[in-house]
Formats: sequence, C-alpha cells, structure tokens
Amino acid sequence: MEIGLYQVDAFTDEVFKGNPAAVCPLDAWLPDEVLYKIAAENNLSETAFFVPEGDGYRLRWFTPTTEVDLCGHATLATSHVIATELAPGIKDIRFLSKSGELKVCCEEGRYTLDFPARPPIPFDGVDMVEDSIGIRPLVTLKSSKLMAVLEDEAAVLAVEPDFDKVVALPGDGLIVTSRSENYDYVARYFGPHCGIPEDPVTGSAHVVMAPYWKGQLGKSKMIAKQVSQRGGVLWVEDRGDRVLMSGYAVLYLKGTIYI
Repeated sequence: MEIGLYQVDAFTDEVFKGNPAAVCPLDAWLPDEVLYKIAAENNLSETAFFVPEGDGYRLRWFTPTTEVDLCGHATLATSHVIATELAPGIKDIRFLSKSGELKVCCEEGRYTLDFPARPPIPFDGVDMVEDSIGIRPLVTLKSSKLMAVLEDEAAVLAVEPDFDKVVALPGDGLIVTSRSENYDYVARYFGPHCGIPEDPVTGSAHVVMAPYWKGQLGKSKMIAKQVSQRGGVLWVEDRGDRVLMSGYAVLYLKGTIYI
C-alpha cells in the first residue's frame, strides 16, 4: 500500500521554523494500530490523517504516542496541503473532528482556523508549577491544559522544566505565558505526557490563552508569539465561544509511505 506524505512547517512562512506536521491524505480509514505506527515513525509532534466526508473532511491527529482531540498547527498544515496540492484555489475548508466542526478560511497564503474556545479558570497550582519549572508563577489557571502566567517574557524564556514533574501535573500539558513588549503575549508549551517535551507552536494552547489575555489586555484581536527554539507567530481573535487563529505555512517535503 502507498500513502501520500507531506511535511509542512506551520505558523511560519519559512522552512525550518514554526511547527512541523506530517499530513497523510487517505481514501478510507486504516486500522488505528497502523495510524499509531505511522505517527510514531514520523516522530513529529503531530501527524494528521484525513478522509473525505460529505462536503468536507474527517480529520484526526496523532502524536508519536497518542491521539489528541484538537491540534492547531496540524490543521493548518492539512489546510495548506489541500489548498496547494489537492484542491488548488479552494477558499473554505470544513473539517469534522473529535472537537466538532472546524472551519478554515484560505486567503492569499494565510489560513484562519475557527476553533472552539477553552477559557481557563483559576486553579491553585502555583506551588506545584514552581516545583516543576523553577520559577514561581504570578497565577495558575486550568482548562484542558494547565496554564502558568509568569512575570515577563524573560521569565518565559528562562524556564527549564523538570519533565518528570511536568508529566505529573494535572491537565493536558503545561503552558507558560506572559505579556510581551513586541507582541501582545508570548508563550511556551510542554507536553511530555504525550511524547512532546516542548511543542514549537501550539494552536490548542492559544484557545486557552486567548480568553485570558483578552480579559487582561482589554482587546479581542491579538498577536502572539510562541517563543520556542523554532518560534511561530499567530494572529488571534477571541470571539467568545470561538477563537480564530491565523498564520502561514510552507511545504518542506512530500513523498510516499510504503506499508
């Protein structure tokens, strides 16, 4: 069997930056065991698989160790493959996923993802987060992911997590974030529990952060930077129950999987 494989750098317009995702178009679903093995073999933070369904596509995302219910950068990467390789010129893409319907608008090389918001609520986790990252947060909150707000961008950059302790924290990984002088806010995300020590750019983290920073900054439209080693920029808009995230993508490679 031959399966198409694309690797796309998402939330960037330059190769070797942003967050790389593997994208595999399928005509029909393969057994989950095979999907897990392909994702592990790719060894990227996410591999996206999609199958045509109705007027859109059924989309699933896998880390090297597990399936996740929402992924921003791999959705952007999949949209880039569809819009540039499979259906050139398409403007609107509809995905069905474990997190419901996701819409993507494609306009002049920029992609806007329409995702469900996941507003965080206060959580008494300051001590445990400080023990995990060596820096005391100003406040901790929790939604699908645990979020720690730090004093400034320098503190975010200085975080050196103890991944054994991060794994033990509640929630789907740890976000660290702060205000920024050059952007509205910056962030990093650690997900060692699902095989991702530090994710370069994480759309599913920004659906947690956007509602918080909207309240803190008093604005619904923001520019965020994920300050990982590769880095990535997102244009974010909080619309209440939905969060829009815009960014660019660039194709790194395409090939064939033989199984």
